[in-house]
Amino acid sequence: MKTYDLDAVTDKFVGEKGTSKREAFENELKLDLVGQTIRKIRKEQNLTQEQLGTLVGVKKAQISKIENSVTDARFDTIIKVFKALNAKVNFNVEVANQKVILH
Repeated sequence: MKTYDLDAVTDKFVGEKGTSKREAFENELKLDLVGQTIRKIRKEQNLTQEQLGTLVGVKKAQISKIENSVTDARFDTIIKVFKALNAKVNFNVEVANQKVILH
């Protein structure tokens, strides 16, 4: 049986790196991972979506949409959610071979 690496399969079925289709796919995947992480932490802290929404200042439906990657939530809302969960957030930004780390 022949095996394929993930990059080769993704290149073939989604598009090669640098294409708009591939970038959209990778951005969607990242948003999905953020949503899953928020859900995991919320459940570990025994919070309901409604309780987390109250801490953040949004409705339960907004928390649900973020956790399920249904919406492109505002950046500041995502930060508020992580702060309400007492989670430390770091961002790495790379521009023209320069790396900037934001805490």
